Amino acid sequence: MACENNLVVKQIIDLYNQISNLESLKPSKNVDTLFGQLVSTCLPTDTNIDVTEIHDEKVKDARSHLIKLCGEAEGYLEQHFSTILGSFEDNPLNHLHIFPYYNNYIKLGKLEFDLLAQHTTHVPTKVAFIGSGPMPLTSIVLAKFHLPNTTFHNFDIDSHANTLASNLVSRDSDLSKRMIFHTTDVLNAKEGLDQYDVVFLAALVGMDKESKVKAIEHLEKHMAPGAVLMLRSAHGLRAFLYPIVDSCDLKGFEVLTIYHPSDDVVNSVVIARKLGGSNGARGSQIGRCVVMPCNCSKVHAIMNNSGMEKNLIEEFSAIE
Repeated sequence: MACENNLVVKQIIDLYNQISNLESLKPSKNVDTLFGQLVSTCLPTDTNIDVTEIHDEKVKDARSHLIKLCGEAEGYLEQHFSTILGSFEDNPLNHLHIFPYYNNYIKLGKLEFDLLAQHTTHVPTKVAFIGSGPMPLTSIVLAKFHLPNTTFHNFDIDSHANTLASNLVSRDSDLSKRMIFHTTDVLNAKEGLDQYDVVFLAALVGMDKESKVKAIEHLEKHMAPGAVLMLRSAHGLRAFLYPIVDSCDLKGFEVLTIYHPSDDVVNSVVIARKLGGSNGARGSQIGRCVVMPCNCSKVHAIMNNSGMEKNLIEEFSAIE
């Protein structure tokens, strides 16, 4: 059966039609219910649906628009809860559990740290997060639980988002010293990007293929050789929620790991290393799209909360 005729795809398009007719995407009972249903519909990983194989132009256009609507709604949700958290008289970070998806960030942060540790020989001293938003939960989780001596530089184009984010950590004696916020468009951030051991690119930076690739190309131009780039992507039906980052998009990088979750963590994770320096011999691979499992490829089992082995990590390396 063609993807566009699949029942679950029709359910997603029906939810898209309802969401696109909403007067506002700001948090409300109706908005929360519809997006909750949408996420639940897109979570299953046993459908074998590849959205890149969908040929129906109406479905393709709906997916592109739905990704943008999801990004807009996520921005409103983070702004809403960041404002609430910032109003607490004590340390706002003591109340992060009120954010509906906090546990997902805890899981994803642990996974990303574990993946990063497999491909680095030293603890990063400076990390950049591009597109940190009003609730920089990835930076907060990594700084609090995994990288206690690392400085995090958070970049966002929205000054109001940075004000809310800064307020969240301002009363924390530790993170207030290690979390720095910069208001700028990533494409204007040039000098200094080569100072970071690791650069995270948020899922909401570049909500279509063209702008995503443009951001990646900019980072490739200005990151230090050997530095690690971590990106959020999507796989299967989850690609109706977030844009896909293909290995083809990472020209100038060696793809190290592609991780597709099978639990309630929505985003896939792509880890790549900037070519050059000690990796300069691989420079001839720049621009090649095909990747194959390397000889030392492993499949790692990541334990979820119930102790069941569910998530698979696929490690890839550019063809020698």
